[in-house]
Amino acid sequence: MRKSAFLSVLMFLLIGGCQGGKSGLTSAELERTALMQKIELVEAAGGLVLMVGGETVTSDEIIESPVERSEAVVPLAEHFKPIAQMSDPDQFKEQARGQVEELLTAKILDILLYQDAKRQAGKNIDEGLKMAAEMEWRKFILDYGGDQAKADEALKQRGMDRKSFKEEQKRTILIQSHIASNMADERPVTYRELIECYNQMKDEFFARPAMIRFRLIDIQPARLEASNPNKNRLELAKELANDLLGRIKAGEDFGELAKQYSHGHRRQFGGLWKPVQPQSLAAPYNILAVVAEKANAGQIAGPIEASGHVFIMELEEKQLEGYEPFEKVQQNVEEKVIFDRRSKVINGLRAKLMQQAKFGETGEFVDFCLEEIYQMSKQ
Repeated sequence: MRKSAFLSVLMFLLIGGCQGGKSGLTSAELERTALMQKIELVEAAGGLVLMVGGETVTSDEIIESPVERSEAVVPLAEHFKPIAQMSDPDQFKEQARGQVEELLTAKILDILLYQDAKRQAGKNIDEGLKMAAEMEWRKFILDYGGDQAKADEALKQRGMDRKSFKEEQKRTILIQSHIASNMADERPVTYRELIECYNQMKDEFFARPAMIRFRLIDIQPARLEASNPNKNRLELAKELANDLLGRIKAGEDFGELAKQYSHGHRRQFGGLWKPVQPQSLAAPYNILAVVAEKANAGQIAGPIEASGHVFIMELEEKQLEGYEPFEKVQQNVEEKVIFDRRSKVINGLRAKLMQQAKFGETGEFVDFCLEEIYQMSKQ
């Protein structure tokens, strides 16, 4: 949402840079420039780094890459620590190599995508990016009540400062604008597309389980006090249930009667249960699911006898198994259609850059990163 404020300005600059020839390169020359991009392995203080079109990728950047694990985000080295501690170097490399290669490839492609965007944008883009990044910084400060000190502290916790924040914003905005400029499929999303996407998504995202919500007066015969010890307690429970049903029909409050007469665990809440899936009800309460299946919301059923209990149930709410209606989730579906179009463009750009770049030097760098992670884990 924040990027939209300057998107039209940046698109104008991008188009001006490409169509006006201000970049100084023809499309064929731009293509040759891209083909000349290669990845070089360079020795540096403390080990090896990769040079990608003038930008440096260090082993620390890979080792400290954030990885999601058990609802937490941890550095890659910490993620691999348990594996490294239980393996020898060769075993560890075999298990961890794929993920390290994946992270490195993603980082290289992001760099190449940014460089491609910058080449096609031309020289005129710098001032527009600077203005856009400055506005993003001002908005970031507003997120912290206009307190610059708090905003700076928040950046510090991310391992950033104002300068690196603005540089990151420049890259992000330029890449997003570059992707937008390559979006050939800008036609409106049709109803047919939405319905097709909805049908593809509904099982995973829009499935709605059966659910019931009810109030319950749970009379347990064994807990009733009988004036006559020889009188059948189950009969007493049924008599009480019938009496309560008459009082409910006469207008007395179900919840208040539940507080007075129910022996159930939800008694203090007027017998009101939280919404439950019918199939999750265990005996003896599973009989309530059978009764609810034939009832409508608002109906009262009872007495219902079930192994040591006599129930009176008021069905508050009933939801049948099915899907969220299309009209309710239409916006989510449209966002997915647009996201898929955008992903197609991004994947196409990345595939093109993959073909242009020379990835031959990355194997040795991946080995270096794995060795670093392994040694760190053993300390």
